[in-house]
Amino acid sequence: MSSPADIARYNMIEQQVRPWNVLDNRVLQVLGELPREAFVPDAYQALAYADVEIPLGTDTCMLAPKMVGRMLQALQVRDGDKVLEIGPGTGYITACLARLGGRVIGVEIDPDLAAGARERLDAMQLRRLEVHTADAMAGPVDGGPFDAIAVTGSLPTEEPLPMLTQQLAPGGRLFVVVGEDPVMQARLETRVGGVGDLRRQTLFETSVPALKNVPQPERFVF
Repeated sequence: MSSPADIARYNMIEQQVRPWNVLDNRVLQVLGELPREAFVPDAYQALAYADVEIPLGTDTCMLAPKMVGRMLQALQVRDGDKVLEIGPGTGYITACLARLGGRVIGVEIDPDLAAGARERLDAMQLRRLEVHTADAMAGPVDGGPFDAIAVTGSLPTEEPLPMLTQQLAPGGRLFVVVGEDPVMQARLETRVGGVGDLRRQTLFETSVPALKNVPQPERFVF
């Protein structure tokens, strides 16, 4: 007999994720099997499968399920891919990337979030992943180049993009949200040749909190 969580996961996929053009069966299977509630803070358990962002302290959040689905679908992680995740938060997307076959390095700037993510991921006995406490925007991350890079917060300007794209292996994919409210663009940057040889695809418009320690646009002052 299906549990309430099983039913909630099924409804999340059928009512939120699939209607938002997430049709990759591997992604849908992972989202349908992984217990999202295990990664949601206790205070927000009632929202574990809701179509909302879930606050994680100040200025950061768990992305809504449909956004996670679009990110995973765009990155096309395959078995053995080396994956960098910037901003693992509670570890939910980290777990999804690992379930898709990725060897995941998560870099979380908040020490408490990083410790919590490690604890949750260890409890689920997921392999081929690690979560480090560091600022991934301070420079290239050890362990590259990467086949996929997932950035879970937005970049107000394009200034950090070269540092991120230079960490891509040939054929590597970067999912990133660029811009400021009210209009941010979710993009997929794919390395098609040399380090600077990229193909850009704009996926959809969205709005998510900015990563910490990223460059801010210069403000014009009268």
